[in-house]
Amino acid sequence: MSGIVGVISSQPAAECQRIVKTMMASMLHEPFYVSDTYSAPEMGVYGGLIAISDSPALSHAAVNERQDMALLLAGECWVDDEIVAAVPQKGKRADDTTHALLHGYEKNGEKFFEKLNGHFSALLIDKRKKESFLFNDRFGMERIYLHETPEGTYFASEAKALLRVLPQTRAFDPAGVAQFLAFGCTLDWRTLFRSVQLLPGGSLWTFGQGETRKRKYFSPETWEGLSTLSIDDFENEFQQTFKRILPRYLQHHSRLGIALTGGLDTRMIMACLPELSPPALCYTFTGEEGQTNDDKVAAKVAEACHLEHRLLRLGPDFFSNFASHLDRTVLATDGCLGLAGSHEIYFNKQGRELSTVRLTGVFGSEVFRGASTFKPLGLSPDLLAPDLCQATRSYERQLPGAGCNRSTFAAFRLAPWHLVGNLCASRSQVFFRTPYLDNKLVALAYQMPKSLRSSARTALRLVQDNHAGLRNIPTDRQIGGEAGPLRNAANRFFSQALFKMDYYFNEGMPNHLGRLDPALAALNSIVPLFGHHKFLHYRIWLRKRLAPFVQQALSDPGIQRHAFWNPAFLNHMAADHIDGKRNYVREIDAVLTLNAVERQLLKG
Repeated sequence: MSGIVGVISSQPAAECQRIVKTMMASMLHEPFYVSDTYSAPEMGVYGGLIAISDSPALSHAAVNERQDMALLLAGECWVDDEIVAAVPQKGKRADDTTHALLHGYEKNGEKFFEKLNGHFSALLIDKRKKESFLFNDRFGMERIYLHETPEGTYFASEAKALLRVLPQTRAFDPAGVAQFLAFGCTLDWRTLFRSVQLLPGGSLWTFGQGETRKRKYFSPETWEGLSTLSIDDFENEFQQTFKRILPRYLQHHSRLGIALTGGLDTRMIMACLPELSPPALCYTFTGEEGQTNDDKVAAKVAEACHLEHRLLRLGPDFFSNFASHLDRTVLATDGCLGLAGSHEIYFNKQGRELSTVRLTGVFGSEVFRGASTFKPLGLSPDLLAPDLCQATRSYERQLPGAGCNRSTFAAFRLAPWHLVGNLCASRSQVFFRTPYLDNKLVALAYQMPKSLRSSARTALRLVQDNHAGLRNIPTDRQIGGEAGPLRNAANRFFSQALFKMDYYFNEGMPNHLGRLDPALAALNSIVPLFGHHKFLHYRIWLRKRLAPFVQQALSDPGIQRHAFWNPAFLNHMAADHIDGKRNYVREIDAVLTLNAVERQLLKG
């Protein structure tokens, strides 16, 4: 994944440069990564850059013609047309928007940061003013981990870089662990690591003259005061904005890959997709064999758009090498994703073989239809040591979205705190893009009429108005299509029921129903009721194909003696899950994920 590291310090230049190189080395965990460094010793600023080699624009530090400004950029920052148009012709580079960013800063000063769009973090060094700026996108999707000492400020896109050079941070943060066990993520820009924080979204930290100014160039309150539009005005504005911003997410020097699903959010992209050269390639992640409703609908959508579609499948090696997939996931995401996300890098590695850009519809349902998975995990209290259990329960009572504006919760809490792990895993292999966290679209979400907030109406209208061939294809949950209102309602009810059954059977089986598992499995072999929607069957896998891995991992003496866990519960947790007496998939995930964090990041 692309990333930056840096040290702002008055320590000797040779020492700071050594620290930067050591930090960068910890992030070079793929053979297709490249790196670059830039230092301004006279200002006490030392930076490094890691990038996927397929991006000429991001693989090096950008320096202006006078050599008095430099920019190290991670992620992708979209430049407004007015900024690009203002770049002198002699300074333009077709493959390098970072130079346009430098020019935009030269022309607009610090007001320039308010014009930035995309998911990015960056270090800008201005030798003229003897100031440097550390900043990120409005939502905080491109992470920056920070540690401050009397000697200076250390920062990096990946926590492991700080842990490598700062021994004092190589311990768990108790509050971060309690939050993680409560919700599966840390909250309020906290991390799992002692004295390591995250740079909040929309931050602008200025270093100069021996001082650090910490401020924000953007706050969601700016959008919360926008007026609500009428239904027609909102839907018209949504269509115009969506079609206007989509082309920036299609830019690539080779073939574009679209991670196509059977849902509405990728359907809207396909409905507005212009003709590309070469044509885009569509693919869908799926299981070892068979087809889900998602696979079937995605294939129909691709066919209607005259595009190639492929299924990327799990293979036997995913299960035979599961321990290494888990470790690799935890390492790449700094623990933001763990056992139940071990498939992400596996799939995105396959996607990379087709295209280094993965365009998705992620966050569309969260921002525009109120979907959310941000809720307490509900881990068994018997798993946790008493003090940790009390802290975890305390956080569960403090729901992150309580009293929060709906759009603010989705874009500024749910996305950068709870859903960022999947993005981190994907970005380790490909450029991950979604139009649904574009500044223009998110701002519009704040103007959505209340009656549309949980409705598919806006999405269906966009599809119907822009692609005749997609009008009659219902989604994987039977939304849309033209089978008639009564038949559509019946199909939707039946599909939603099967979706819920899939979820309970493959992941969320309540513990008190666990003993029914053998009977349900036998029934499914006669009348297939499960597997129509979900192909990720972690509850079943941990009972069967991954049972030896679970038993061996949980019997590790380091886990058995760890202060977080109740050893008496650990002793029967694996057996009860494997025997089908209980569903402990979340407990097993939590224990083995934090164990991998400790092994690889704190002690590795």
